[in-house]
Amino acid sequence: MSAKSALRGAALTGAAAGSDAHSDAADRCALAEADAGLAALTAAAEEYVRSLFAGDAGGHGADHSLRVLRNALEIAESVPGCDLELVSLAALLHDADDPKLFCTEDFANARSFMRKQSLPEEEIRAVCRIIDQVSFSKNRGLRPDSTEACIVQDADRLDAIGAVGIARTFAYGGSKGRDMEDSVRHFHEKLLLLKDMMNTEAARKLAEIRHEFMLAFLEELENETSQR
Repeated sequence: MSAKSALRGAALTGAAAGSDAHSDAADRCALAEADAGLAALTAAAEEYVRSLFAGDAGGHGADHSLRVLRNALEIAESVPGCDLELVSLAALLHDADDPKLFCTEDFANARSFMRKQSLPEEEIRAVCRIIDQVSFSKNRGLRPDSTEACIVQDADRLDAIGAVGIARTFAYGGSKGRDMEDSVRHFHEKLLLLKDMMNTEAARKLAEIRHEFMLAFLEELENETSQR
């Protein structure tokens, strides 16, 4: 558990247990401090990924990382007790060392950012472990071993489907010189499988809607491109 989440949990526990007015005020202050610390850390991570992915037009830029963060926080609302700091950091940094984009080892970019924020090594290892379980190709058929990793994996996969998934598929394909047929093949090889690979109930509900949108798109694309 991250240090700020531990502080937040202690404050919430104290408030729930009930105490005198002085203790209640202290709990509220501790909770506010933890929330402010998380907000500042998240803002720093957002700034870092914007700099890291500046100029990316292949569907893996900072906008993708920010959408994964939003997805993850939405899912986390239905998962009591998850560590929001670990979820937020892993969501924002999950592509910081993607081998398709960077020639780094052992999550060097993610580790460098977190060490500059003076995070404990235990927390850095926890975030990197979550990131390591996000990849589709590396973890196909494997369920993440923590609640936080399940959330972030789902959040990333949600951004690969639906309208934004369609846009990202063709953006990435174009950046690699792939034709439309190659990009459409990607839907059948990966994207249409993701609906049934979600870990959380919240993500499964969101994935169902996005999946149906992709099916409708592919049907219309077939109608418009078929030779008659």
